Amino acid sequence: MSIQIRRAVKEDCARLLELVKELALYEKAPQEVTVTIEHFEESGFGKNPVWWAFVAEEDGLILGFALYYIRYSTWKGQRMYLEDILVTESARGKGIGKLLMDQLIVEAKERKLNGIVWQVLEWNEPAINFYKKYNASFDPEWVNCSIAV
Repeated sequence: MSIQIRRAVKEDCARLLELVKELALYEKAPQEVTVTIEHFEESGFGKNPVWWAFVAEEDGLILGFALYYIRYSTWKGQRMYLEDILVTESARGKGIGKLLMDQLIVEAKERKLNGIVWQVLEWNEPAINFYKKYNASFDPEWVNCSIAV
């Protein structure tokens, strides 16, 4: 197995969106993915990109990705927000998630960010166990909030 980790390019967007939909299905919310491919591409590769990603590729096929953006904390400063990390089901257990997470850590350090933050569903034990390998801290005090506009 020769997995390559590289920065995502615009041509990867269709495959990334397929993987986003795979993640949504796993998270029991496939109907929640409403972003169009045009919006997805523009948001990552337009004039003012708001997200960046790394992909894990083998023999030209993207098997996983990690997509992030920069958020600002008035307490901590600039931090990486990991929006999604996913390895397609058939490729799990091969260390691809670790390769992606390790690349995110390198990226955060190179950008001089003050940490990486993300959310994980409380029932997603495989993901929680993965994050525990990085000594991640889990904060049960905060409640997620959102407003659709």
